[in-house]
Amino acid sequence: AAYFHWHVSRIEMDPEGAHVKVMIAGSTLRKVKSRSWKKQRHFRLLEDGLTIWYKSRWAGRGHSTFSVTEVEAVREGHQSEVLLSIAEEFPADLCFTLVFHGRQGNLDLVADSPEEAQAWIRGVRKLIHKAQTMDEKERLDQWVWDWFQKADKNKDGKMNFKEVKKLLKMMNVDMNEEHMADKSESDSLEIEQFVYFYKMLTQRDEVWKVFQDYSGDGEKLMLEELENFLRMEQQEGEQSAQHAKELIDRYEPSETALKQGAMSLDGFQMYLCSQEGSIFNPEHQNLYQDMSQPLSHYFISSSHNTYLLEDQLRGQSSLEAYIQALKRGCRCVEVDCWDGSDGEPVVYHGHTLTSKILFKDVVSTVKEYAFKASDFPVILSLENHCGVEQQTVMARHLSQILGDSLLTTLLDGQVPQQLPSPQELKGKILLKAKKIGGLEQCLDETLTDEVSDDEEMANGDPESPCTEDPPKSKLSRELSDLVVYCKSVHFHGFEHARSHAKCYEMSSFSESKAKKLVKEAGTDFVQYNTRQLSRIYPSGLRTDSSNYNPQEIWSMGCQIVALNFQTAGLEMDLNDGLFRQNGCCGFVLKPEFMRDATSQFSPEKPEGRQGYKPLRLSIQVISGQQLPKVNQKEGSIVDPLVRVEIYGVPQDQAKEETSHINNNGFNPVWNETLNFVIHTPELALVRFLVEDYDKASRNDFIGQFTLPFTCIQAGKQSTDVYIFISIS
Repeated sequence: AAYFHWHVSRIEMDPEGAHVKVMIAGSTLRKVKSRSWKKQRHFRLLEDGLTIWYKSRWAGRGHSTFSVTEVEAVREGHQSEVLLSIAEEFPADLCFTLVFHGRQGNLDLVADSPEEAQAWIRGVRKLIHKAQTMDEKERLDQWVWDWFQKADKNKDGKMNFKEVKKLLKMMNVDMNEEHMADKSESDSLEIEQFVYFYKMLTQRDEVWKVFQDYSGDGEKLMLEELENFLRMEQQEGEQSAQHAKELIDRYEPSETALKQGAMSLDGFQMYLCSQEGSIFNPEHQNLYQDMSQPLSHYFISSSHNTYLLEDQLRGQSSLEAYIQALKRGCRCVEVDCWDGSDGEPVVYHGHTLTSKILFKDVVSTVKEYAFKASDFPVILSLENHCGVEQQTVMARHLSQILGDSLLTTLLDGQVPQQLPSPQELKGKILLKAKKIGGLEQCLDETLTDEVSDDEEMANGDPESPCTEDPPKSKLSRELSDLVVYCKSVHFHGFEHARSHAKCYEMSSFSESKAKKLVKEAGTDFVQYNTRQLSRIYPSGLRTDSSNYNPQEIWSMGCQIVALNFQTAGLEMDLNDGLFRQNGCCGFVLKPEFMRDATSQFSPEKPEGRQGYKPLRLSIQVISGQQLPKVNQKEGSIVDPLVRVEIYGVPQDQAKEETSHINNNGFNPVWNETLNFVIHTPELALVRFLVEDYDKASRNDFIGQFTLPFTCIQAGKQSTDVYIFISIS
């Protein structure tokens, strides 16, 4: 408890603390959803210094809360489409936007005065910074304090048995009163007693056993003992001595143990639950790959119909969709352009009821957000349906808004024999579109063989709802001249590509066409992708913005595998898993056998490649901790199981799962081993899925964590879904 009073008072004593005081006192702010929906809500910061509470004055007892830890950033002024739409009514110095992590929508707010707006803008930013800089012990203390506050209904600083039992149900623990009485000698618990009670509950026997195996006195791990653990269990090499010292300094909460150069059980547990104790190899979290190879040698994080926030027929087109994709490291965004009624090109999904946004606003948004998550190039994939006149307007907007960021000339003035590298293209935006002629010469303006994605679909995609063959179009010379290394061309077959294609020419394939090529000419497709870029997009029948499995397409070496970023699920989990590595920069170097133009690799026959060496993956699922509730019904407690799924070449697709544990989401123990054989480990993704078992219906999703097989760290590790495992 002392920590929390210190935490809040420390903020209040800060020069910025006056803003936090305003937040604690509370303010009436307008919550804005549209030009017509603007309603007053009372907002205030709760005493934990992290939770923001708000309600309507008419809502009775009803209210909403969110944690500052859920907020990614605070935008000042008219920095959202909603606030821009009411700019004439409310000046910029009254307006601000809270941007949340993940797919949660923004919260647009208007204050009564500039001073009040600034108090919330600076106050929330201050609290975000404080939350991000907490150490492991502070995070754990905060977690315990939050639960105590939830359970202490009458706010007397104590909990009786009834409140404790209700709290345990909220925490996913089923415990009878006799057992609780054994744990506590009094009939109520104060915060210090609750912390002690919590520690007894969270004592992890499986961690304690590992600790005991290496501790000489059973109380602490001396430096040499921790070294032994790192060398034997975590399979660390010579650096284990230095690493052991760093871990003690970083995670040990006890001053006494620190003075002895030792680690207590608390410190050991904190380490195992930290990023360093994660299954994801920390060396692969930062940029670690060679970025000087041709673009065609990388998988590139790519978005389909980026402008959409929802479905493909009636969904909203939004600049926020571009912001969200780019902030997630996406390096290829799509822009569908159509003639606007007032001479300004618009972006939307043509011939549907999706809303429209201005092309120039999309370009401005790309300019602002292109390089916030990554310095490496962004490809603007242009789906051009405009007439020549508005194409020229598009060219002018691209040149004027993007300026030097837009790549409009060859890097060295020479026609390339291979594509430039991400390193050479840092900070550049490349236009992918049709081009008049090649880089070698200029031809007549009438196109003869270049088609859009829609035309690709009409020309042979059986899943396409489109049946008409669109007329050939004219292309604006100004727009054509902006295309350098990503010229869109029709695909005439692998034989034609081998003898005639240029490295800067690229084709788009529907998912069905790509899968057909995988079956018919897998090795040819792999070889083609060593030299040229290929872009794959979802079937036209996916009007609900669902996704296909990208892993099947990556197995062909296809670089730009475009997905609907707005749709959560397995497919985006795989995409996030692959691009989690290499500094989340949006580029992942393909395996060596997919960069060799003479490669004989085929995903259908992985054993045929040179250097084929299958590996065994053994995962002991040991235990879990503090799993969230998925069913909010009174008294409901999860029955968790863990499934491990492998995604890769067809022979590697596999799933194994543990049994379920009845009524325990707080500290379930499985101690079950799942075994796999991985034929192409360089392409495999491993997904850990935690579900709430239900014998009568489909299991409920609790959480997942996906990572590349090549990024797995062996030893005793934890995942981001609070599962403790052993990997070999």
